[in-house]
Amino acid sequence: MKIATGKVIGGKVVIDGAPLEEGLMKIATGKVIGGKVVIDGAPLEEGVSVTVLARDAENGFTLSPEEEAELLLSIAEADRGETISAEEVLQKLARRHG
Repeated sequence: MKIATGKVIGGKVVIDGAPLEEGLMKIATGKVIGGKVVIDGAPLEEGVSVTVLARDAENGFTLSPEEEAELLLSIAEADRGETISAEEVLQKLARRHG
């Protein structure tokens, strides 16, 4: 998986290496067209910071039906706003492995 950051400019994601802003995340899919990521569905707000995860054909993964069901449930929770901040996740991990 390759990761890049950028901003939405003119309805397209422009990769620029900018740091991520804190806050809620949205998940969107799209395709690279003419060197720019074109988002499927509703456009993202102009100037919003983004992170792009691109599939790497050599390093894919497969989920079992149970793992896929768990992932879909987790995505539905996030869509409903049932999330915790990255800071809280890092604090929990530090307590577990600290």
